[in-house]
Amino acid sequence: METHLTFEEIQNKIEHIQRNYEIDEDKFYQIVEKWSDQDLETEDKLLASFSELLEQVSYEINRMEETAEMKATCRMGCAFCCYFPIIINEMEAKLMKKAIEKFPTDRKLAIQSHLSAYYATYGEKIKQLTSVDFESSEAVKYNYRKSLLPCPMLNTETNQCMAYEIRPIPCRTYMNYTDPKVCEENLMPKETISFEFLYEQYMGALNEFLQFLYEEEGTAFIEYPNDVYAHDYLANWFQEDSNSAGLTEI
Repeated sequence: METHLTFEEIQNKIEHIQRNYEIDEDKFYQIVEKWSDQDLETEDKLLASFSELLEQVSYEINRMEETAEMKATCRMGCAFCCYFPIIINEMEAKLMKKAIEKFPTDRKLAIQSHLSAYYATYGEKIKQLTSVDFESSEAVKYNYRKSLLPCPMLNTETNQCMAYEIRPIPCRTYMNYTDPKVCEENLMPKETISFEFLYEQYMGALNEFLQFLYEEEGTAFIEYPNDVYAHDYLANWFQEDSNSAGLTEI
C-alpha cells in the first residue's frame, strides 16, 4: 500500500530545507553571463537565457527535494493546479510567445488552433474574472480557482501543458508531496507548497541581463524596463496576441 507524507511531515521537511539548504544564486547569474558572451542575435541570447534560467529553477527544486528526502506526487495528466490564476510580467509573456514561435511547425499550429478555440469558448469568463485586480483581495485566487477556468496552455483533453518546458514560475514551483487526492478534493489544498521564492533569483538574473543588453546592444522584442513592471493574467497576455502574426502567421 502506497503511503504519502502527512501535512505535518511536509511542514517539518520544509523547515529542514530552510535550515540546511542554500540556493546557488551564482548559477543563475552564470547562465546570463555565459549567453551574453555568445556571438548570437540578441533575440537568441534572450530566449536561451530564459529557457536555461527556468531549467535552473527546476534544478534547485530537485536539489531541495533531495536535501529533505521528498518526492513529488504530481503526475502527468494531473492538472488541478492548471486552474489557478497565473500572473506574469509582460517580458515573460513576450519570451513565452517568442519561444513558441520557435517550436516545430506542427506544434505551433496545434497551439494556434487551441488558443483560437480557447478564447472563443472562455472569452467572456476571462473578461469577467480578470476584470478584478489580482492584488485587490485575498478571495481573488479562490474565486478564480472556483470558476474552473483552465490555463490557456492546458490541453483539457489530455490534461497536458502545451508549452511545458517554458511554463512560468508559478506553474513550475507549485508542488504536492502528499496524497494526490487532496488536489482533487480541495480547491485550495493546504498540503501543497510553493517554491515560488526562487522567482527572486530567476528574475534578478534576467533583469540584470536585460540591463546589460539595454546598454550594449538593445533588447530586441522586449521594451525595457517597461515590460518588467507590467503584470497581468497569463490569459490576458495571450488573448492580446492570439490572432496576431506572432501566433498565427506560421
